[in-house]
Amino acid sequence: MHVRSFQLSDCNQVIELLQIALSEECYENTMEPFSRQLAWDSDLIMVAEEDGEIVGALIGTIERNHGCYFRIAVHPDYRRRGIGKSLVAAMEQRFQSRKVSRILVAGDEHNVAAMPLYEAMGYGANKILTSFQKLSIVGQP
Repeated sequence: MHVRSFQLSDCNQVIELLQIALSEECYENTMEPFSRQLAWDSDLIMVAEEDGEIVGALIGTIERNHGCYFRIAVHPDYRRRGIGKSLVAAMEQRFQSRKVSRILVAGDEHNVAAMPLYEAMGYGANKILTSFQKLSIVGQP
C-alpha cells in the first residue's frame, strides 16, 4: 500500500470509492466539500493505493491556521489493514509542514464511525471540531 497526494487522474476512482465506502447521505454531503477542496488545495487530499487501485482517501482542509480531517473513506474490503492510520499520519505530516497551530477532526454525524481511529491516534475529545459547519469547505466561501 502506498499513500500519496491526490492527482487529477484519481478523480473517478476517488468518487467511486466514496460511493462504495460512505452511506448515501454521507456521500451526498461530501461531494461539494470534496469539489471545493480540489479547487482550493488538492494537496490536502491524500489517497491510499494498492496494486494501482485507490482503496482509501482522506479529505483535509486548513482554516484559520487549523488543520482539519474532514472525511476519511476506506474501501470495505480493505478495512482494518492500517490504511486509515496511514492516511491520517500522512495528512498530519502535511499539516505539520504547513505549520498549522492545531489539528482537529470534523465532528459531524458521518465521522462517528471513524472516531475510534482518530482517538487511537491521539485525537481525543478536545480535538473534535463540533462546529464544523463553520468550515468554509462546507459552507459559503
